[in-house]
Amino acid sequence: METIEAVEPVTTEVQAEEEKSIPHEPTLKYRKDYKQPSTWVSSVDLTFNLGEDVTIVTNRSHFRPNYPEDIAEVPPVKLDGRKDAKLVSIRVNGTDLPSDTYKLTERDLTLLKLPRGEFDLEVVTEIKPQDNSLLEGLYKSSGNFCTQCEAEGFRGITFALDRPDVMAKYTTRIEADKTLYPVLLSNGNLMSSGDVEGSEGKRHFTVWEDPFPKPCYLFALVAGQLECRERSFRTASGREVKLRIFVQAKNIGLVDHALESLIRAMEWDERTFGLEYDLDLFNIVAVDDFNMGAMENKSLNIFNSRLVLASPETATDGDYARIESVVGHEYFHNWTGNRVTCRDWFQLTLKEGLTVFRDQEFSADVNSRAVKRIEDVMILRASQFSQDAGPLAHPIRPDSYIKMDNFYTVTVYEKGSEIIRLYHTLLGKSGFRKGMDLYFKRHDGNAVTCDDFLAAMADANNVDLSTLSRWYSQAGTPHLTVTPSYDESAKTFSLHCKQSTPSTPGQDSKLPVLIPIKVGLLGVDGKDLALSSSFSSPSSPSSSPSWSMAEDGVSAILRFETEEATFVFHNVDGKPVPSLLRGFSAPVKMEVVGQTDSDLLFLFAHDSDPFCRWEAGQILLKKLLVNAYHEAQLKLQEAGHVSAATVSDDDAIAAAAAAVNIPSEYIQAFRNILEDKSLDGMFQAMAVCLPSATELIDKVPAVDPVLLHAVCAAAAKAIAQQLRPLLESLAQQHSRPAGHPYAYSVSECSRRALKNKSFLLLSELDDPSLSEAAMCRLNEATNMTDEVASLAALLEAEAAHKSGLRQEALDKFFQKFQDQKLVMLKWLGLQAASNRPGNLAAVQELTKHASFSLQNPNCCYSLILGFARSPVNFHRADGSGYKFLADMVLEVDKVNHQVAARIVSPFANWRQYDSHRQGLMKAQLERIMATTGLSDNVFELASKSLAP
Repeated sequence: METIEAVEPVTTEVQAEEEKSIPHEPTLKYRKDYKQPSTWVSSVDLTFNLGEDVTIVTNRSHFRPNYPEDIAEVPPVKLDGRKDAKLVSIRVNGTDLPSDTYKLTERDLTLLKLPRGEFDLEVVTEIKPQDNSLLEGLYKSSGNFCTQCEAEGFRGITFALDRPDVMAKYTTRIEADKTLYPVLLSNGNLMSSGDVEGSEGKRHFTVWEDPFPKPCYLFALVAGQLECRERSFRTASGREVKLRIFVQAKNIGLVDHALESLIRAMEWDERTFGLEYDLDLFNIVAVDDFNMGAMENKSLNIFNSRLVLASPETATDGDYARIESVVGHEYFHNWTGNRVTCRDWFQLTLKEGLTVFRDQEFSADVNSRAVKRIEDVMILRASQFSQDAGPLAHPIRPDSYIKMDNFYTVTVYEKGSEIIRLYHTLLGKSGFRKGMDLYFKRHDGNAVTCDDFLAAMADANNVDLSTLSRWYSQAGTPHLTVTPSYDESAKTFSLHCKQSTPSTPGQDSKLPVLIPIKVGLLGVDGKDLALSSSFSSPSSPSSSPSWSMAEDGVSAILRFETEEATFVFHNVDGKPVPSLLRGFSAPVKMEVVGQTDSDLLFLFAHDSDPFCRWEAGQILLKKLLVNAYHEAQLKLQEAGHVSAATVSDDDAIAAAAAAVNIPSEYIQAFRNILEDKSLDGMFQAMAVCLPSATELIDKVPAVDPVLLHAVCAAAAKAIAQQLRPLLESLAQQHSRPAGHPYAYSVSECSRRALKNKSFLLLSELDDPSLSEAAMCRLNEATNMTDEVASLAALLEAEAAHKSGLRQEALDKFFQKFQDQKLVMLKWLGLQAASNRPGNLAAVQELTKHASFSLQNPNCCYSLILGFARSPVNFHRADGSGYKFLADMVLEVDKVNHQVAARIVSPFANWRQYDSHRQGLMKAQLERIMATTGLSDNVFELASKSLAP
């Protein structure tokens, strides 16, 4: 394995200054304190003189008053800044300001003694983008200039009112070396270009004008040596739009899928919401060094390269799907985020939750709706539910923050999208569209709030949504308890519902929220019973009906918005089996009182709702795994292990193997699913997936994560043993001969999903012949989906380790793809997340490898966060895994605060684990907190994690 010596991270001037003090008293911002600024900005005229040593930025802005005309004294104007943006000069109405008329600090510039009324401000700053490893503001990536201004990066470029409610029209002039930076891009339409006068043709310029007012977080600039792939799109009204994706020359052949995804997204938004693109040009630029996934800057989207570049040889089916989704997401922001934006950052879910919902619906419409819904729920439960249950719990509309960067979370995004889905479920497709139309009619060109969105939905449909509004302000996942009962003599079937939401930090008591419960009733033949005209319900606290028929024609939607209520179905001949929370109609945790294994097996076999069918299997598996965990724990206690600290990996594996017993009826249920040729292959693969560790941890107090992993591994092995002939048959049936061309389609993705899931389950058997077969598949694979699946199977198999095939596979993969940065991220991530005992040493060596860079966010996420996903190695009983993560947090924090804050997050729920590990994790959090120069980003998350 080729390695290089570890390189000390570059510490820039701004970071060196920050290391001199610990932020013991960080500034908290509160939603309740929102006030409009004393001045608005009408226009911003920017000139960038890009240089190799320094870049000079000239900002000419026109301000207009937002204070009463008869005010006694003109209020000062405080402009946001950053210490690495050096003030060169400042003028008001063309006159240099005396030093006593402004006050400059490391974080702001306050203008004093301003003239009454409107005025023009010119601020000149000097910045060094090449030293900006924070990747916020203007920085360099792979030799090219690029920007990231959301949430507060613009202040690192120039002094400004850096807040989303200040919207202005922007004109941008960019000057740069013509040879080094032949491509110069910014927002809007290109107005002019040419050589800079007096430069003898060595420097050139472009001038861009964006006719739509926007907040400064949507400003963007790119300059560099880039090539583009171009297409055109004709809008519904007949306007031609030029679509271009810019990448490094070596990657120009990897953008076709992203370009096609953009066209599909534009067509979908016109068809679904009647929303057309509003400029003549839409640019996307892919960069390697990017904190986020992508950024929706008006007409100049900047993407993390891993979300643009794809070919069958370098990207998996999952990568293709993610690119399609994110390209759609950023395009959809043109209306939900750009044309209508947020009043303040507390309203972030207004644009992000809504746009995630839109990209989910887009992906569902162009692919498999059932599979997409299950995927989204899996992500929500694995990540967001655990956040809701821990010290970092916050509402989708937070009430306070220290660093806004820390609130780009699964709660704001994914849970936020689920709240938008509540509107869609309650109002139906047409009602939701009516609400969207009114929202744009009222607020186009404005910065608004979540309350404005709710009001548009309610007013457009003449419904009371007051109890839905509580979802915005309350943190935590509601617990829904449903008790079914059947009265044979009255032929009624009742659902008695209760709801409660656990306390979360700062919120001890919770009010009931509006929970739409989508319900179907299955008869003895497994078919849906007719529900029309056979239903009665309690009176609603609002003026809206408490139930309605769903658009599928076989389900009812119950409007549950009190602490307790009973819904009654009439004229029900025979006791039905209820199918509850169809399509996961609300982001809640549900318990069905009296639900038996027989009921679940019946739903798993017959439910017409794909989510509920999948969910029935998941509930069965959760019950089995939790019971097996407790049995294994009892066996360890009987063997004399009174603390998790004394349990070795081998002890855990032996106890788990003895505790796991898969009932034959479960195996037959899985067999029936896998043999059903009418089902989508991706659905079949999901149906035999074990629940995520975070879902199981939620059901096991003070869990030993290594033992829980051993139980899950033993269960997977037992399932594979009993289904081996079927799995081998499926793998063979769904394989294609070498050289079979790759296609990204629903049918082909389904085929590969079922084939690779079968192979992956078989790899649990640790049979040398299966490892040899996996090596053959790796050697013969013609697409990255199959290649990664084969490598993943080899990494975990003990037989592959003993035979040397594991290392041989890793070496071959590296030799083949060492020049492909994005593929190397997979290589790093697979090794980091491996559960082979003792893998920490290998991960530590990988931090010195040529393919890893501490300054690249993608590398940090793949290797460091990847390691935290390994229960065996991250949760080692000696605490070495925790120490490694804490070491990396502190190292990365010297380079990039946002990335460091993300990789500290695995420590957040330390209280969920056994007492021994709690102590070890807490000690590392305390060590982080005691470090001099800790960033506000890491301080906020670490301090909240430790809070009582």
